[in-house]
Amino acid sequence: QLQLVESGGGLVQSGGSLRLSCAASGRTLDYSAIGWFRQAPGKEREGVSCISGTGSSTNYGDSVKGRFTISRDNAKNTVYLQMNSLKPEDTAVYYCAAAPASIATMNRYEYTYWGQGTQVTVSS
Repeated sequence: QLQLVESGGGLVQSGGSLRLSCAASGRTLDYSAIGWFRQAPGKEREGVSCISGTGSSTNYGDSVKGRFTISRDNAKNTVYLQMNSLKPEDTAVYYCAAAPASIATMNRYEYTYWGQGTQVTVSS
């Protein structure tokens, strides 16, 4: 059974940076696309970024393009989300998720395994 654990969230000022980590256990992530999603209070969960199983393909939501970077280290079974130039509207619980397929997708319904989430709060 695959388990995902997010870490790296916290409180940061507007313009600051955070790096989220998604560590997997139970099986390898090598063949799984990984997505980062976020959910703010009263809003639907939205796709932030995703990366293919090999790491060769990535995609970003329009609101984070140019500010966030997704990467993966399959040797460490970990995926990262580097978040720069953070804005108050980035405040949300951030979740990582693993898909059974290797192709990167921003469709949350393609993802089978989810972590518990990590809170990111950006103050103005």
